[in-house]
Amino acid sequence: MVALKKAVQRYEAPEPLSPFAADVLKGLRSTPKRISPKYFYDSAGCALFEKITELPEYYLTRTELRILQDNGADIASHIPAGAALVEFGSGSSRKTRILLAAAPHLGAYVPVDICGEMLEQEADELRKEFPKLSVVPVTADFTEPFELPASVPHVRVGFFPGSTLGNFEPHEAAAFLRQAAGILGRGAILIVGTDLEKDSRILNAAYNDAAGVTRAFNLNLLARINRDLDGKFDIDTFEHHAFYNRERHRIEMHLASSKRQKVRVANETIDFRAGETIHTENSYKYSADSFSALARGTGWTPVASWSDPDRYFCVHAIALR
Repeated sequence: MVALKKAVQRYEAPEPLSPFAADVLKGLRSTPKRISPKYFYDSAGCALFEKITELPEYYLTRTELRILQDNGADIASHIPAGAALVEFGSGSSRKTRILLAAAPHLGAYVPVDICGEMLEQEADELRKEFPKLSVVPVTADFTEPFELPASVPHVRVGFFPGSTLGNFEPHEAAAFLRQAAGILGRGAILIVGTDLEKDSRILNAAYNDAAGVTRAFNLNLLARINRDLDGKFDIDTFEHHAFYNRERHRIEMHLASSKRQKVRVANETIDFRAGETIHTENSYKYSADSFSALARGTGWTPVASWSDPDRYFCVHAIALR
């Protein structure tokens, strides 16, 4: 009995897993293996993504920027005076600055992002650029429920640029639009960017750039796991695969194991077959009709849209009636 008591006293419960570790292990145990693309964006991942946006093959960012610049006044006309602009996943706020300049009648800007340090830095810069604007940063994972501060005006406009909606599975995109409706409230407007369906050669080139930056961005996910979760990935034994799945209207990104191997992650061993992949990202491409159907199915009504001459990208305004 004494020995049993000593054994009980010596037992220490394992520390709970972080959300990152829990999600990674759950995904690596799955068949097929997958990891959420939201984990791309550590400091190194953010820097690599900024480089991606400047690549000649990656048309998305420069095309959306041009749409916002060319149509800023028209887009701003859908923003009520005194409204709060709530941006889901604000990042560097490069696109937001165009909209803030076009809508001086805004009452507040509420950037929402999971990276609190970057959020505060951007908020400080914006306060200098727009001294009359109230900037109220909120550190949160916008894919999960969160609350806005009580000081935020009740008239709200959502901003979700960058085709991030395309990274969600269709049911996840619907869930996000419903969640945004709950946060913004009745009568709100949501301004959202979507990448449009186009020639697969253009799409494949955008995610397989000649400089290999997208490859480095994808593989950086394994480097983050090695650093933050005591992972033992041999990064040189994994390859970047990206291709357009025409049937599902999406680009898929994977990390493929070049050999059969075992990898330790957060004190757990994960088996890989030769050629087995970790599915790291989808980027769904919408048509005007498919996005309208998604919006209407989640309680929103399309009210306006703006595109480029080549019909590569589209910015939509939808309303919650």
